[in-house]
Order: sequence, then C-alpha cells, then structure tokens
Amino acid sequence: MIKHMILWKLKDELTDKTAVKAGIKAGLEGLKGVVPGLMEICVRTEGLASSNADVMLDSTFESEAALKAYAVHPAHVAVADEKVRPFTQTRLCLDFEV
Repeated sequence: MIKHMILWKLKDELTDKTAVKAGIKAGLEGLKGVVPGLMEICVRTEGLASSNADVMLDSTFESEAALKAYAVHPAHVAVADEKVRPFTQTRLCLDFEV
C-alpha cells in the first residue's frame, strides 16, 4: 500500500477560508469509490493554532501505479483544478510505502 500525504497553505488574501476548506474536503473525499485503487481518503481542515498548514490530505492507495493513475484521473484533476489549486499557495507532499 502507498500513503499519499499532502499539506496545503491557503492563500493569505482569501476572505472565506472556511468555505474553501469545506470545498476542498468535499471534493477530495468525494473521490472515494470514483478513482480505482483509492482505498481511503481523509481531509483535515481544523488544525490547532500551533499549525502552519491549513489543510491536510491523508490518502491510501493499493499501489504506486494506483497513485500515478489517481494523479491524472479526470475526476481528481477536476477537483484539483476547481477546488484546490486556485486557493492554495504552498503544497508539500510525502508519498511512502506501508
């Protein structure tokens, strides 16, 4: 199995970060059952004040090939283009085998 973890920092100029976070969460978690090989997906949006990221994605894939297919899957690309990329300024990723 492969873990795919992402941390995002939202753009400072956003006026309604709560709505943006909700859109990211709904969009990404809605991919479960849509993208083959995606086993689990959870988006965290309510970090403690000590956090320096705004949103975290924690996802699990059957294999590295499934993760690569997810990256280009049309449903994922649509969520990324509409709900994530326009609102984020920083992205950190860590993929690892479990």
